[in-house]
Amino acid sequence: MEKTEDRKTILSGIQPTGGLHLGHLTGALLNWVKFQDEFEAFYTVVDLHAITVRQNPEELRTWTLDLVATLIAVGIDPEKSNIFIQSHIPEHTQLAWILNCFTSMGECSRMTQFKDKSKKYPDNVNVGLFAYPVLMAADILLYQADLVPVGADQKQHIELTRDLAIRFNNIYGETFKVPEPYIPKVGAKIMNLQEPTKKMSKSDQNSLGVLFLADDENLISNKIKRSVTDSGKEIKFSEEKPGISNLMTIYHISTGESIESIENMFAGKGYGEFKQKVADALVEYLKPFKAKYNEIRNNQEFLFEVICKGAQKAKEIAKSTLQNVYSKIGFLLPK
Repeated sequence: MEKTEDRKTILSGIQPTGGLHLGHLTGALLNWVKFQDEFEAFYTVVDLHAITVRQNPEELRTWTLDLVATLIAVGIDPEKSNIFIQSHIPEHTQLAWILNCFTSMGECSRMTQFKDKSKKYPDNVNVGLFAYPVLMAADILLYQADLVPVGADQKQHIELTRDLAIRFNNIYGETFKVPEPYIPKVGAKIMNLQEPTKKMSKSDQNSLGVLFLADDENLISNKIKRSVTDSGKEIKFSEEKPGISNLMTIYHISTGESIESIENMFAGKGYGEFKQKVADALVEYLKPFKAKYNEIRNNQEFLFEVICKGAQKAKEIAKSTLQNVYSKIGFLLPK
């Protein structure tokens, strides 16, 4: 996988903290598949970020491999994209320490995510959680990324990354590319099946509201049949009918049918019949992914080949960036 000089570099990461759900697929991963044909793509499983919250070691190892298998199963090609594990590249933490020394306490304490997680995990407000955005900046700057796909919850972190790159460059000369946030074409937003005014999240307490990619056919069907719907009987897409609108979105994703077509198709039909059709459509839609995922996940030798190859390419770039930083700040480099 040679670097194509005329292509911009894009980098994105995802935490191995449990199973991915349908919203991850439509909101991020399908865009990642498209990016690999347009950009020099680096996709990292950010296990270092995951441990700001206590993790079960065996689960973390399993989830990490699950995630790599998922990325490949959705269509990310290891021959086109660079897939690697964050902790396999020590340069991430080495650069993060240096950037910590250029970051003020005020900048980290203002981060909304730090405030939110501190409230959620009051018994474990650790230094890693506080410095999380600086490690994220190191993730990005190590690979001289031009673009970083971001959601609303990460915009602050990208702003800090840009500030740190500019600050370092102003002191030591051009060292880092100043990355731009990349707002990809918005995929369909999937809402919680039990609380359809709330976005689907893997951390939701009630798993009945979340359609995990690993759910079997019976579980998918059961969750959709038990999903919260709205008053009335009309199958229509509107803000006043968030439950039915969410199911229509899922049917649209699964079949490719337009919302208007779905409304016409189910005019005069009941919610029960519609839910069954949504469940059947989603099961069929996910079948190819599940078959590919199971094949890959059961081939652990292949998974380790992918992440070892990814680490080699990532380390080559990360090491070059870090050595340049070391030289500029005055560290004595080994002969």
